[in-house]
Amino acid sequence: MGHPDFRVAGKIFATLGYPGAGWGMVGLTPEQQEMFVRAEPATFAPVKGGWGRAGSTNVRLQKAKKVAVREALITAWRNRAPKRLAAEADL
Repeated sequence: MGHPDFRVAGKIFATLGYPGAGWGMVGLTPEQQEMFVRAEPATFAPVKGGWGRAGSTNVRLQKAKKVAVREALITAWRNRAPKRLAAEADL
């Protein structure tokens, strides 16, 4: 897709450079997305269209707090990781 992505078990859970430089994306559930957007509206925003309604969430990296991005990445990783691997992970 022309930008770096992060995968677990072959599934993308986060990307960098989308929709452009200075942005990232994490794959959340719609409920998780709502929580992150409500807590950090300057950092998190739903991706436009159907992907966003399904939970794909843009991250404004310049505005982001390290702790919030770390939590979003862990959440996205757990969403995509096989259940056994997620249960064993010490994150």
